[in-house]
Formats: sequence, structure tokens, C-alpha cells
Amino acid sequence: MSRFDGYFLRQLLILFGFFTLVLVGVFWITRSVSLFDRVISGGQSAMVFLEFSALTLPTLIRTVMPMAVFAAAVYATNRLSRESEMTVMLATGSSPWRLARAVFLFGLVAGLMMAVISVFLRPASVEQLEQRQAEVAGDVTAQLLNEGEFLHPAHGVTVYIGKIDLDGTLSEVFVSDRRDALNPVSYSSKTAYLVNNENGIHLVMLDGIALRLDQEGGTLSSTLFEDASYDISALTNSNIMAERSLEAIPTIELLRDRTAISVAEGFPIGELVDELHQRFSWVAICIAVALAGYATLMLGSFSRFGLWPQILGAFSILVVLEGVRGFVSPVVIEEPKLWILLYLPAVIGIAVACLFLLVAGRPLLRRRHRDASGGISQA
Repeated sequence: MSRFDGYFLRQLLILFGFFTLVLVGVFWITRSVSLFDRVISGGQSAMVFLEFSALTLPTLIRTVMPMAVFAAAVYATNRLSRESEMTVMLATGSSPWRLARAVFLFGLVAGLMMAVISVFLRPASVEQLEQRQAEVAGDVTAQLLNEGEFLHPAHGVTVYIGKIDLDGTLSEVFVSDRRDALNPVSYSSKTAYLVNNENGIHLVMLDGIALRLDQEGGTLSSTLFEDASYDISALTNSNIMAERSLEAIPTIELLRDRTAISVAEGFPIGELVDELHQRFSWVAICIAVALAGYATLMLGSFSRFGLWPQILGAFSILVVLEGVRGFVSPVVIEEPKLWILLYLPAVIGIAVACLFLLVAGRPLLRRRHRDASGGISQA
């Protein structure tokens, strides 16, 4: 690589890191608001929120990386053109094809990063996230241990805890069980404890009263008790295992035996093929958007007003490529043998980039031919 190639590549990588950080931050803040509300309202700690946020990062990075690659290629090319560095290189005899080497290498580097994230990290993070979500959903202790709030851990059940001491003692406990509509029961006690043993999770209440309403007889009976045990194991989801999603299936499994996965977990073959090749198509799209962004801006000549028409054109190409990606996916799901269509957006992007570079290189070729003809005639 020449010194200019190294300089151009460094600019691209720095801008890529900047745009990735900005886009990930914006998308993360948008998603974290709803995630924070769900996690905290479920009685979980802030550490669980941070864990869930970390597990969603690979998916988030994969989503924004093509946009960051495209933005870096467009911004770097526009800045070099605006500061006349690109113009000087073209004037010294370097063709747009020659200058595209740094952009192509940048696309390869971004593609390798995308391969690690899309093929390995994202499936592992999604699998771990789904397991943790299932564990949190079955954590009845966290759902109940919120003092001063009326909680509804299950349909027809209301729990209120006035105070929670440091030693785990629950004070001013109220439980209303209306799952049996004909005989609803309410418990109230001064203190209570959560006990977890081999028989399940029990709420042991001390010095309280139980009120039972007989709807048919129209009578209300009350029972004073020194201690009473209320089984809350039925309120948990610990016995319900979350089904694995497509995104959580490791790539190795998708490559080895998709038929076994389809039979065991009920996924259609088309969806498995689409998920597998989608992971690899993200790698190719990084190279395509980098070249497309650079090549579109090379169509313009130097202007102190910038290359805004070319920038808008490059953005339009990005929108078209995203539209094609959304169009071919249902086709592959319906007919798995057409999986090659998933790479069509990358092929289109690279083809458009080559066409634009060919057009951008023609004026230079014409000037060389005119200079050579002039030199011969003068001789």
C-alpha cells in the first residue's frame, strides 16, 4: 500500500469507529428505556438490566454496522475531495480504481468484524439472553419483594408487602387469591417469610387472619392463625422453558443438519436457510456499501460547495439495497433453493460501484489520450 492508501484507510477506520459508537449509542438509548422499565418493574436489580443490555449489543452492532461503514466511506471521501487531496491524487495520475484499494480493504476489515459478530457472537448472546429471560420470568422472589406496592404475580393474585427488613422479614403482608371465583381467599398477617425448599416456594405468615368468601352461600368466614403457609410455587414460571428462537441457533448447527433442527424444533427449512445465509450476507453487504458510497462520490468533480448531490445519490443507493434485502428474504423462505438471492443486494452494490468507477475514470482516460495526441502532433 502507498502512503496515501494508508492515510485513507486510517481516516476510514477512525470515522467508522466514530459512527458506530454514535449509532449504537442512539439505538441503545432508544431500546434501553423500554427494557429498563420491564426489568425494574419486574423486581429485578440494575445489574440484571446491565446484563440484558450487554447481551443485546451484538444484535445492535450488527444492525448499525452497515450504516456506519457507508457513512464512513461517504464522509471520508467527501472530506478528502473538499480539501483537494483527492483532486491532487487524481491529477497526479491515480485513477478512481487505484484509489479504491483503501476502500476495498476497509470493507474487508469491516466484513471480518461483521463475520465474528453475525456468525458467532450474536447467536451466542441471543441464546444466553433467552435463558436469562426465562430465569427472570420464573424468579417469583424478585417479583414479590417490592415494598409498598400492590403486585400481581399471576392473574387473580394480588400481593402487598408494607416493609422488608434487612434480615428478610416481611411486615404488613396482604395476599388476595381470586383464582377460584366462587371461593376467593384473602390473607393478612403482621410478619411473613419466604421459604424455599424441595416442596417449592412458600410464604409463611405469622399472626394473621384468613378471610374466605362463599359466593354460593353468601357467607364470609374468618380464621385467626398463628402461622399459615401459602404455596406460591404455582405463581412461578420456573417449569416453563423458553423455546429457542432462530437467532439463537449456533451457525455450526445450521451448517451441519438443518433437517434435524426442523424436525426437533418445528422450524421450516426455508426459515433455517434464510437465517444461515442472512448471517453471511451481512458480511458481503459491508464491502458493497463501502464501495458504493465511495464510487458515487467519485462521479462528482471538485467543488467548494461539496458533493451533496452525490451524497444524496449514495444514500438513495443504500435505501434501495436495504429494500432489496427485505424483498428477497420472503422469497428464500418460500423456496430455500433460491438462497443465492440473499446475496443479490451485495452483488448489486458492488456492480453499481464498478460502473460508477468506470464512468469516473473515463475523463482521466480522455485527458491522457488528448495529451498524448497533442504531443505527437507537436512532434
